[in-house]
Amino acid sequence: MSSPPDTYIPPDDPGFSLAESIQERGNPGYTVAGMFGRTKQGRAPLAIAGFLAIPLFFCSLMASTLALEKPRTFQFKGARCHPLCTIWHDPSGATEARIWLWALVPSLVLVAIGWLMTRVRFGFYVSCLASIVIAMAVVHKTATWAKHHTARFPVGVDLIPPSNSISDEWSRGEWEGMARQTALSLQHWTIGIALGAMVVMLGLVVRGRLKAKRAPVTGTQLEGVHAPDATMPGL
Repeated sequence: MSSPPDTYIPPDDPGFSLAESIQERGNPGYTVAGMFGRTKQGRAPLAIAGFLAIPLFFCSLMASTLALEKPRTFQFKGARCHPLCTIWHDPSGATEARIWLWALVPSLVLVAIGWLMTRVRFGFYVSCLASIVIAMAVVHKTATWAKHHTARFPVGVDLIPPSNSISDEWSRGEWEGMARQTALSLQHWTIGIALGAMVVMLGLVVRGRLKAKRAPVTGTQLEGVHAPDATMPGL
């Protein structure tokens, strides 16, 4: 018996339902939500995010050091100092902990984005773009932070005054300039690796599609198998 003309026959899919088909064809929001719930990209977005988080961490470590590091300062009245004598000591443990914690934040954010992108179409490219944006944001104020760091270390990061020429290794502002250049170099490496990964992935996708189109048809039609004819020939 044939089906009525108005009857909707769903495809041969055990997970298919008529309500789902109506929503998918008629609700734009359902299509957007399907990008997150029904598409799987594997672990590639998370893997590239974790790899890019390594240079990003050291980049943010240099930046957070310039922004947060400060020496412990002790001042007292003395005969040779006017109005106060100042002695600088190494940064406290709490300051060092803050520097390392803030340096971890950009990398953790990138890894979290990579994990979320494992269920999003083109999530690999989104992870790479996120690393580029975060790397640019990390170093955007390093010039200002370098100036502030120099002001907080008036005799250099070694805390040795220039009068002690034998022990003095870093002059004022010298280390800050090198730290900023290191942060910028690590930013360039992060961006370069992200762009290179996107180009490689895009090349692999294009190559796979071209190879699929050029693949020859290898299937051949099989002859039918019949039982031997038991009919005796006529006389």
